[in-house]
Amino acid sequence: MFEFCTDPSVLPTGQWFACYLTNGVHFLFYQSFLTVFLLLAITAPLALAMGFGAAAASRAEIAPIRWLGKGYTAMVRGVPDIVFFLFFVLVLDQGIEYIRHLIACPGWTDPIRQGANFIVCDAARTPQSSAPQWVHETYNFALAIFTYAIVFGAFCGNVLYGAMQAVPRAQLETAEAYGMARGQVFWRVLVPQMWIYALPGLSNIWMILIKATPLLFLLGIQDIVFWARELGGSRTSAYQYPHPDWRFWYFLGLLIFYLAFTRVSEIVLSRLTTRLSRGQATAGGEDLRRAEA
Repeated sequence: MFEFCTDPSVLPTGQWFACYLTNGVHFLFYQSFLTVFLLLAITAPLALAMGFGAAAASRAEIAPIRWLGKGYTAMVRGVPDIVFFLFFVLVLDQGIEYIRHLIACPGWTDPIRQGANFIVCDAARTPQSSAPQWVHETYNFALAIFTYAIVFGAFCGNVLYGAMQAVPRAQLETAEAYGMARGQVFWRVLVPQMWIYALPGLSNIWMILIKATPLLFLLGIQDIVFWARELGGSRTSAYQYPHPDWRFWYFLGLLIFYLAFTRVSEIVLSRLTTRLSRGQATAGGEDLRRAEA
């Protein structure tokens, strides 16, 4: 990046670090932080939407729909996250290829399962081996996002179901007495008031989601953990910037990053809780009314 970086071996310490921290590989490390933010930005609303659907289904009067909603939350919450991540991504990937195989190669006669191997025709490979690298990376990232949304959507569903149950039944009955249809009661009375009860649980899920972002490393995505380990490992004189094992410092930087990120999240969530508590018949709402009196 700097003109004096042509020969790092003769640079003084300050200039050496300036060149080291601005080389091309380090910019990939910096870009991997955007990968984490992008994962959170997409996964959080998607998981919330799936959780809302699961919570609504769990309250349905039709038994099969109710069983589906409760079964989804119970099944996912009962499996360790790391097992679900590793297993579900594999199943989802093979499932996509299997469906494409049935469509693209109807005349295929060989078994798809051959021992431990999963073999489909070339036309069904997803993505194609000839596809650009960014296509492979985008596909893997999309699988990761969907898996994160499935897992954390189950936790959101459990929290939202409890929040719906916490809304005073008398308010719902009053709305029905005024002639509101069941759907109107749900959307106009229940949903607006449930968020104050759901926010503490959703805040915890958000924190857990932040802490779970390093699992991207296990899914083969070059995230911040991957690059911290890669760049922090010892480098001999065969490399342009030789150095001893610096993984301690790289992972210390990740520790500070996550602590700062969670702290900012706590501040934002605290202010959101205060805002939603206004006018609510909760302890927080009562405190606000006394403070304004």
